[in-house]
Amino acid sequence: MRKAYLLFINILFVFTTYGQLKTKEFTHDDTLRGSITPERSWWDLKYYELRVKVNPPEKYISGSTSVYYQVLKPYQTIQIDLQPPLAIDKVTQDGKELSFKKDGKNAYMIALKKKQEKGKRESIVVYYSGNPIVAKRPPWDGGVQWVKDSQGNDYVATSCQGLGASAWWPCKDHMYDECDSMLISITVPENLKDVSNGRLRQVISNSDGTKTFNWFVSNPINNYGINMNVGNYEHFGDTYEGEKGKLTLDYYVLPENIAKAKEQFKQVPMMLKAFEYWFGPYPFYEDGYKLVEVPYLGMEHQSSVTYGNKYKNGYLGRDLSGTGWGMKWDFIIVHESGHEWFANNITYKDIADMWIHESFTNYSENLFTEYYYGKEAGAAYVIGCRKNILNKAPIIGTYNVNSGGSGDMYYKGGNMLHTMRQIVDDDARWRQVLRGLNKTFYHQTVVSKQIEDYVSEKSGKNFSKVFDQYLRDIRIPELEYKIENGKLVYRWSNCIEGFNMPVKVAINQDKTNFIYPTTQWQTLKQEGVTEIKLDENFYVTIKKAE
Repeated sequence: MRKAYLLFINILFVFTTYGQLKTKEFTHDDTLRGSITPERSWWDLKYYELRVKVNPPEKYISGSTSVYYQVLKPYQTIQIDLQPPLAIDKVTQDGKELSFKKDGKNAYMIALKKKQEKGKRESIVVYYSGNPIVAKRPPWDGGVQWVKDSQGNDYVATSCQGLGASAWWPCKDHMYDECDSMLISITVPENLKDVSNGRLRQVISNSDGTKTFNWFVSNPINNYGINMNVGNYEHFGDTYEGEKGKLTLDYYVLPENIAKAKEQFKQVPMMLKAFEYWFGPYPFYEDGYKLVEVPYLGMEHQSSVTYGNKYKNGYLGRDLSGTGWGMKWDFIIVHESGHEWFANNITYKDIADMWIHESFTNYSENLFTEYYYGKEAGAAYVIGCRKNILNKAPIIGTYNVNSGGSGDMYYKGGNMLHTMRQIVDDDARWRQVLRGLNKTFYHQTVVSKQIEDYVSEKSGKNFSKVFDQYLRDIRIPELEYKIENGKLVYRWSNCIEGFNMPVKVAINQDKTNFIYPTTQWQTLKQEGVTEIKLDENFYVTIKKAE
């Protein structure tokens, strides 16, 4: 009998901040997908060799994944994930066919004949085929997208964050374990090209009217960051002189958009300059940087960022902040490329901690704006984005069941980081925190606590209550105050127990200064107080007590 965490139904009881009891049911499949099962924990993924043949007219793919791994402890069953309608046809180890059985909808438990000895390096080859999940609303509801371009050519793209890479190829579909490097070999009709991650090593013309594109990724890569993009692409390129030397920039677009792309993609070096300043060197010099046109909005595929923003500034021509600053730059180029640092370099182990990707990358939009248009512009942008915050569910999701948190991880998370910067009150130090994160956790998978502890330690501020308030609670802290006999009396309300975040206020229209509220009433020593104004850079509210 399997352990409790593999029961067919896990029922999570979630108490909201207002004491209401909510229940959410998670299935056995959610647990198999989202937890480090015994059939995963015993082996360390080292290398993938992914080979896929794409048949656009039939919306059909077939191929194999060679999985190379190191044995951490002896075990004789290995879990590989693949989502229907795709199916595993055969599995071999050292040329010998292995038996397997499905557990739930997506997990295949493969029985290994060869004795698995600690420290040894082994491999299996998983053969598969079928019609993969068709993306309904990519990239949010992903899979494989099969469309035609304006000239009638097949145009195919993958996107699978959350859904999982097992939607289109067999893999160890959990974020905690990344391969160290990877070969991606995609075979397509000879009139098309494939663009995937890493560097193009070889193009092979086959006798059956197809071509094979072999791409090699030299760096660790997460599963959802792996992609194939098949189309009638044209290529142009450039180089960027960055912090680690020369970085190749490669652009793949449809022929009718080449002129527009050459103009719009001038923002790529601008993005790299700003983000290398704030976050440190681009994390994948060995694999280069690519921007690839796709038929959906875009995604942060590692070293192969996908682009569908219609060559417009803003978000499809719209400023998400409502301030005008968001129309100064192309949202997809800035946001999705920002994920190269926060998502692809520093990667969550569990999607419940997706804020590590999205909060920092939302905040990167603010920092890009500041780098080119000034500190006030950057602040106006992030503050303007507050209108998009819902505060209906916590940012952090549920662990071990592949369940992400609230979409507030974007705008609320970005405003949390902007607020923290005000508390640090030292821009040089704050920049070193951001750069230090990317150096300390370089090419690593992490949990939220690691990031939270690092920010507190390196900033010199204990942000534990701030993280708890903004990541794990839906209330926005309220600075409650009253003026009694010319003195300011104040406290935090609408917040977690023990919340003690400093905040800046202006008293009597003077310059702003810090006060240090707790959840208990306290009185400021200053006399003659007649009015108080909150510094709007802090994501809090203010209320005069009755």
